[in-house]
This record gives sequence, C-alpha cells and structure tokens, in this order.
Amino acid sequence: MSLRFVLDPDLTPQLRAEIVDLWADVSNAGGAVGFVPPVTASDVHVLADPAFAGIAEGPDRLLVGYSGDRLVALLIFSDNRFPLKAHWCVLKRVMVHPDTQGAGYGSALMVEAARLGREFGHEALHVTVRDGLGLDAFYARLGYREIGRLPRALRVAPADDRDEILMWLDLTSVD
Repeated sequence: MSLRFVLDPDLTPQLRAEIVDLWADVSNAGGAVGFVPPVTASDVHVLADPAFAGIAEGPDRLLVGYSGDRLVALLIFSDNRFPLKAHWCVLKRVMVHPDTQGAGYGSALMVEAARLGREFGHEALHVTVRDGLGLDAFYARLGYREIGRLPRALRVAPADDRDEILMWLDLTSVD
C-alpha cells in the first residue's frame, strides 16, 4: 500500500496522541528520534509538546504519512528562525513505524520532503543522524551527503557515545 501524505494537518488531540504513540514505538524499536529505549508516552511528551507548539504556532511545518487511515510516518520541517538561514531547512523527527520498515515508506517520505522543500523555496535540506545505525547510508542513497560530524556528541548509554552526522541535500541540483 502506498503512503498518502498530508502537509500541515490540524493538530487535533487525536493526531497528537497518534504522533506520541508513533514516536514511542519508533524509539522503543531503537529508532534515533531523540530517545533511547525504553520510553513511555510521558517521556515523549518532553520533546513532543514543544514540537507541537512550533508547528501549531509556527513557523515549523508537519508532514504526515498514512497507510490507509493509520499514521505510519512523519517529519517536521523545522525553521531555522534566523534570517541568514531562511533559504534552507532542517528536517527533524523523521520516523516511520517499525512494523512498516522495508515497505519503502522512509524513502517515499524523504522524496516528498524534498519535493515540498523545493515548493517552499528552500535551496537545501539538512538532517542530523545518530551514527551506528546505518542511517547515513539510507540518506546517502537519497542524495544527501555527509558535511560533518560532531564526535561523541550523543551519549546513548554510559561508555556509548555516538557521532552526530550532519547531512545535506542540495535541492538546487537534484532532479
């Protein structure tokens, strides 16, 4: 089944709860979306509530993906909130439900993000990636290139520090 995308959906209490549930499911499956398992919905709200405020009040934008009526994917276009960086955007909380892994939803989500980024007038998209999960290879297949690393920037457990990989997609040269 293909994904149906919705840009800037109304952040109803139901959608907020679905997002928190998706975020917890992704985190508990080992996804790199701000947490290390195990997490609860209460844990997720620490990051979700400010993200919801940035979306509801602006300037951030939400892209969600549905398989049928089920929320299975999302990302946030996070505005840089700085005029000298208005020509590019950071993608945050890129996630696909773990039980849909391998269905191509992650790639479809990122292709749609690039399409929308161009439509919004952005010249580039930026993502940060937790090293050690192979996510840099996923993004590289989609045209992102590594532009730097913050060594040992992410402490996922005692004695387990990971690099934060900075990746960039130039939207002016992508077909």
